[in-house]
Amino acid sequence: MASALSPPWVPKHKGALPSHYYESFLEKKGPGDQDYKKFWAGIQGCTLYFYNSNRDSQHVEKLGLGAFVRLTDEEPWGSSRDPDIYFSLVLWNQEIKFKVESLESREMWKGFILTVVELRVPSNLTLLPGHLYMMADALAKEKARRAFEVPSCFMKVSRLEAQLLLARYPDCGNLLLRPSGDGGDDVSVTTRQTFNGKSVFRHYKVKREGPKYVIDVEEPFSCASLDAVINYFVSHTNNALVPFLLDENYEKVLGHVEADKENGESVWVVCSTPAAPGAGPAPASGGPKQLPPVPITPVSSQGRSPPLLNQENYVIPTGDAPAANYTNGDVPSPSQPVPKPRKLAKVQAKALKPPVAPKPEPKGLSGDLAKKLAVGSMQTLFPTTGLADLTAELEEKLQRRRALEHSTGHAGDQ
Repeated sequence: MASALSPPWVPKHKGALPSHYYESFLEKKGPGDQDYKKFWAGIQGCTLYFYNSNRDSQHVEKLGLGAFVRLTDEEPWGSSRDPDIYFSLVLWNQEIKFKVESLESREMWKGFILTVVELRVPSNLTLLPGHLYMMADALAKEKARRAFEVPSCFMKVSRLEAQLLLARYPDCGNLLLRPSGDGGDDVSVTTRQTFNGKSVFRHYKVKREGPKYVIDVEEPFSCASLDAVINYFVSHTNNALVPFLLDENYEKVLGHVEADKENGESVWVVCSTPAAPGAGPAPASGGPKQLPPVPITPVSSQGRSPPLLNQENYVIPTGDAPAANYTNGDVPSPSQPVPKPRKLAKVQAKALKPPVAPKPEPKGLSGDLAKKLAVGSMQTLFPTTGLADLTAELEEKLQRRRALEHSTGHAGDQ
């Protein structure tokens, strides 16, 4: 069986590929890259485009030259290779390192980058007449393109709004192009620079006279396009002025997608501002008000009166009891059982001053009498304000009881 004939291979037409002023292989290393990565690169306008292959029509990366500062030929630190194949592109916010195949390729890339950025053919590079002709042709195309293009630093804002933008986003540049306040086709240039720690704003008028723009300075300067106006300010200030390019890749308001409860459609909901830290949750409107928490003030162990022995119904905490901190360390804690005092009863009897002179404690004292004497001894050893609040009635009953017991003991001895 004869095999089916495959259609002949037709090479892709060169016209389908994007058009560039110059293109060749270029190895690139960005600030976050560990090593160089090889691309097929081309320059068109003020942008470098990077492709995986020279047959691809869709770029995978691109790099704008609007924040151009300078080109350097510094050799990478610690490199033993040919330093002529390295160069760096320094932008306002980053530095990109490149590696090419030869010295000629390096000079070509530098020449085309300077041509589109400065709108002139560089004269300080090692270039052949054919290379200079290619750059002159690219310069003419770039000028024609910019004549119908509005610069990226042009914004329809007022003078005050321009100052606020430059002050709020200093990392995005310090030169902004805006419509003139006089109306018509005139434009204005607003710049911001720091002098002695203070922001200094300057405003320059650019008049439209036919197809040209005239910068209204002491020596008026005529430009063919607005890009030429921007280039005039950048080149005449030694790159101190950088065109303003607002980075709009990041959002300023937090939000999320949420399903609508009524129709089920997805809607974008802006998150509310979070409450200040430490503030409690706000009560729901119309709902019951929450009672404020009752403050609990801890009571120190010093100066605290012991509980009365005739009181009950105490709430005993289940946690560990705090260590007692008493002035007299020999006195047991009130929570412990009180031992029966013996010789201490004589001191307590003199302190209370009963109507009958106390006698030495007899050996046959009953248990109730010993407990009463223990209560008296505790009152002497704890001179606190809690025991001083006993009523006169309790003291009187105690004295009567003691006198009765003493008299009964007297009768038994006889």
